[in-house]
Amino acid sequence: MPHPNEWLLYGCYGYTGKLIAKHAVEIGMRPTLAGRDEQKVKQLAEELQLPYKVFDVKNVSEVTEQLTGFALVLHCAGPFIFTAEIMVQACLSAKAHYLDITGEYQVFERMFELDADAKKSGIMLLPGVGFDVVPSDCLSAQLKAVLPSATTLELVLMNQGGGLSQGTALTIAENMGTGTVVRKRGKLDTVRNGEVTIDLVLDGKQKTAVAISWGDISTAYRSTAIPNITVYNLLPLKVVRSFKISNSFGFILRSTLMKKILRSRIKSRPPGPTDQMRETASSSIWGQASNHLGISKRMLLKLPEGYTLTYLTAVEIVKQVLAGNLKTGAHTPSQVYGKDFILGFPKVELKVLE
Repeated sequence: MPHPNEWLLYGCYGYTGKLIAKHAVEIGMRPTLAGRDEQKVKQLAEELQLPYKVFDVKNVSEVTEQLTGFALVLHCAGPFIFTAEIMVQACLSAKAHYLDITGEYQVFERMFELDADAKKSGIMLLPGVGFDVVPSDCLSAQLKAVLPSATTLELVLMNQGGGLSQGTALTIAENMGTGTVVRKRGKLDTVRNGEVTIDLVLDGKQKTAVAISWGDISTAYRSTAIPNITVYNLLPLKVVRSFKISNSFGFILRSTLMKKILRSRIKSRPPGPTDQMRETASSSIWGQASNHLGISKRMLLKLPEGYTLTYLTAVEIVKQVLAGNLKTGAHTPSQVYGKDFILGFPKVELKVLE
């Protein structure tokens, strides 16, 4: 049987993984660090004085052997569309709870398909324990609570300052060249990039946000059963225009050569925003639920910078799971920890809008 306090952090030397590892140590936790690059894993393990393992996520039986004895795995090595399946299958075999920080709707959909398997193994599958999708999932549940008859949910992501990590940029690159995915009448549906927008007034100014393929089209549907869900991002108009242009060049963006070029460029960039950039940045999520009678409820969730919030929520959820506060099967964060979970973190404020 796994020791209740033993957990493994895979992808520890990535930008977000490193933030999680350092925060865990700061609050007295001692995860086992893991990843495929021995030099990088060992360097961080020595810096933080933690145990470590080196292995790749390519073979289920080999990964299962590495996970045996751990109560929990926090998986931080993306893009998760390539790594999550083997890791979760190994967790099912090793009977280790599975957490990750994905925002990829495809991964969420797959995890929910494994609900019965997780219950049979006696473990919890909880993807999306970071900025993707803890705050937006809790906001969705808040809106459902005030408008139980809601048939449409709209979420708008907004960031001030900060920047993208290499991992986030790589995930975006892997999904370029495909359409935007939304949920309509309970089913996932693909629409043309840049053609679904929403106008809203913030701080007295009208702004336009564009639809994106975000994890909540999967998680919010599971949490709320609202059949129509669209997630938007507030982006500069020139970026929105580039979204529309991409519809004509999808075959190029999907090509192996283009993805190789994009990956090379991304890896030449800094790993992510600096500490100072994160400290001065912030984020927020605007949400609206509407029903068939035209009644709408709106809320604004103000948040810290996304990567900062990710290490806070991820480590807190690890603590909760190790303490036995969990549900077997595949779930969303709000299903396990409630709609108010996000309100327990610093610099978080929920405002009900008129």
